[in-house]
Order: sequence, then C-alpha cells, then structure tokens
Amino acid sequence: MLRAIIFDFDGVLVNSEPLILRLTQQMAALEGWTITEEEYYRHYLALDDRGIVEHLYRRHGRPVNPQRCQELLAWKARAYQEAIREGLEPMPGAPEFVAAAANEFPLAIASGSLRSEVEHLLESLKLRHHFAALITADDTLHSKPDPEIFFKALAALQQATRWEEEPLAASHCLVIEDAPAGIQAAHQAGMRCLALAHSRPAAELRDADWVCRSFAEVDLARIRAGFRYE
Repeated sequence: MLRAIIFDFDGVLVNSEPLILRLTQQMAALEGWTITEEEYYRHYLALDDRGIVEHLYRRHGRPVNPQRCQELLAWKARAYQEAIREGLEPMPGAPEFVAAAANEFPLAIASGSLRSEVEHLLESLKLRHHFAALITADDTLHSKPDPEIFFKALAALQQATRWEEEPLAASHCLVIEDAPAGIQAAHQAGMRCLALAHSRPAAELRDADWVCRSFAEVDLARIRAGFRYE
C-alpha cells in the first residue's frame, strides 16, 4: 500500500540544475578542472557538493585535500545562496502535484542540497508546509546512490506522523527522482521509484518502477494500484 511520498528536490521540484551545473563548472575551474554539461548530468547529477568535489579529485588522480575541499564547498555554498536569493522557478506542475499529494499522503524531501538552500526555496515557492520531513546533505555522510538519505527520510516520517495502522515501512514509500543514482538509492532502501525525465532521457531512467516525462503524465491512481496488487 502506498502510504508516503519522498521527493528529490533539485530537478524534481525546482528548476535548479542549470544553475548548479554552472556553479559546479566555476568551482571546478578554481582548481583548473573542467566539467562539460554532459559529464555533469551523467556523472554528478545526484551527488551532493561534497560528493562532487571528491569525485573531481578522484577523476583527476589526486588525493582529496580536506582543507581545500572545505574551501571549495564554502565557495559553492556562498555563490549558490547569492544566486537563489530571489528564489527559482518550480518545475512545471510541481506545486500543483505537491499540493494534491499532500491531501492524501505524508510527504518528505530527500535532497543532496543544504538544508538552508532547500528551506529557502520551499518557502519562496510556498510549499514548505506540505512536507512533514526534510532530509538534506546536512544530515548524511554519503551521497546517492548510497541509500542512507532514504533510510533517514523514512525514519523522519515515522517520527513526524502518527500512524494509526501498522508502522510505516520502506515498502510503503514512493520516491520521486530524476537521476539514475537516485533510482538506485531508492531501490537499495527498499522503496519504489517514479522517475521524471526532467534531467536525463527516459531511456536512462528505465530501472525506475514508473517513468514519466513530467508531473502532467503522472497517474497516481495507477501507481497506487501497483502498490496494492503487485
């Protein structure tokens, strides 16, 4: 039975990936590194900033320098906070879908962005009150495809909501993602996944349980039936 929905954030609810790509390219350039758009969307899409920096070091055959890593993360955080001061546009149909889903299910966010960033953008979109739980890079040690963030989102939902029936389990949760690594993390957490082809072609998202091009195509009744009868 479908009983809760967990959303990725960047590229799913808010149109932030083009900005994150640009700032990631600028951050890499501080070390003399380059990232193409295709490389970013294929290899870095689901990583938090710490994961991106560590991946860059490994890709260039250099051991991670913890002090420099922190400097790069601080630069990226400052640049992003400044860029989103006035907010960002939601993904098409996201506000309406969230509002409708919140009438039926407890909702959570599991994002590789910082909590301050997610909170600010949710408030600017007037969506924060719809979410019972919010798990971000501040709460985790590992980036997706590690399932840690989804396990923590499950635990937060279990604490945030009063469950009159059996306790909420991973098998009761639907994750909404836009990246292959996010799909992998959801499945490793024992959750089913709806992938939206906002950031990657649908063919690259085929491991998800359901794939749609946008929120306009999502049929919650069909998804709910899949939880009930599968």
